[in-house]
Amino acid sequence: MIKLGLVGEGIAKSQSPDLHERLGASLGEPVRYDLVDSRGVADFDFPNAIQKLRAEGYRGTNVTFPFKEKAAQLADIRGEGVRRVGTANTLLFDADGLRAENTDYTGFISAYRHSFGSQPAGEVLLIGAGGVGRAVACALGELAVSHIHILEHDASRAESLSRDLNAMGIKATCITSEQAQQELPQWQGVVNCSPIGHINHPGCPIDTAGLGAQHWVFDAVYIPAHTELLNAAHQAGAKTLSGVDLFVFQGVDAFRFFTADCIASEQIDPHVIPLRTHYIEQLVAPQRSNS
Repeated sequence: MIKLGLVGEGIAKSQSPDLHERLGASLGEPVRYDLVDSRGVADFDFPNAIQKLRAEGYRGTNVTFPFKEKAAQLADIRGEGVRRVGTANTLLFDADGLRAENTDYTGFISAYRHSFGSQPAGEVLLIGAGGVGRAVACALGELAVSHIHILEHDASRAESLSRDLNAMGIKATCITSEQAQQELPQWQGVVNCSPIGHINHPGCPIDTAGLGAQHWVFDAVYIPAHTELLNAAHQAGAKTLSGVDLFVFQGVDAFRFFTADCIASEQIDPHVIPLRTHYIEQLVAPQRSNS
């Protein structure tokens, strides 16, 4: 039995346990996946929670909002995605120490290519410069992005991401919501990596009046699968990429890390698209058929 976990805030409705246990069962490797939710816990101690999982024999844990930056800092060993992005969503309890990986980065690249092929990302509005925002921004650098316009209420966080992206050769600037509203029709992509739209943070992160058929729109939120932003994009005729896609592709990549010592990566490959189909049917299709 492989014991895995997820540490985050407000994660009671996460589909991660189902994904990892389902994938394990398909491959004949029993998995137990537990949630460690910081919501409502006074003075939640993230490093202590990680150490406790290790002491209890877990192979590793996923990490989500708001602990991805802390996860990267806590690690003894950092994989390529973490070194590039600066945040981690996967921690592994290796013999050599705590290892951090970032499968949001690899997962977004796979999800984008699966839906949009080799279409260049173009000029993109990025909403949210936190853990997933950083990962997706770096991933866009692999997807022919020409400019990233960062919209983030925390100015220092936005400036830090812009500086880091430019240092990597990815053109980026910080903008205001007024600038975003004015310029949006001229840009190609819209990416929401803020929690706005999530069941715990309802709403829409931008004024969607400027959305049109020339856009592609991605929302990292997948609970609910039909966010206000994706609904508006769909109505405007834009191409859409659901947070369900990132959820599946990043989850599979994390599973590869967790099971590297007992399951060959090639054995996992045939299960990826059927798994995506399952979650699209479960989370996206029911509402789409009612709309």
